[in-house]
Amino acid sequence: MAKNKTVFVCNECGYESGKWLGKCPACGSWNTFFEQKIVETKNSLLKSDKISGNVPQKLNSYEAKETIRTLTGFEELDRVLGGGLVKGSLILLGGEPGIGKSTLILQICDKVQGDGTVLYVSGEESAEQIKLRADRLRY
Repeated sequence: MAKNKTVFVCNECGYESGKWLGKCPACGSWNTFFEQKIVETKNSLLKSDKISGNVPQKLNSYEAKETIRTLTGFEELDRVLGGGLVKGSLILLGGEPGIGKSTLILQICDKVQGDGTVLYVSGEESAEQIKLRADRLRY
């Protein structure tokens, strides 16, 4: 059963309030609130699970299968990854600035590019910065 709910949102900063306010307490703007209707459905999580087929399962109900791994060429990294890279997997590499994350990734990309397509995704460096580093490493 659907339940209607009204929320007032500041047009300047997105602050939400259960009632209309003349002045936004977050950004101090005047007369910036607009009414937004929200429709909440009961058991919406269960309905979406039934549609997509994603129903929680016990972990011990799955059978672990050995997967083919691609060696990175870095013995310690392969050990940490459980024997290398798994096709289609995603690895998040984090650490302090300047410790060599981007350099390591470029070196790994160079070593595994013969085994398929490599996609380099960076959340903080521009393509130009990555290209400059690759040129310094002669890739």
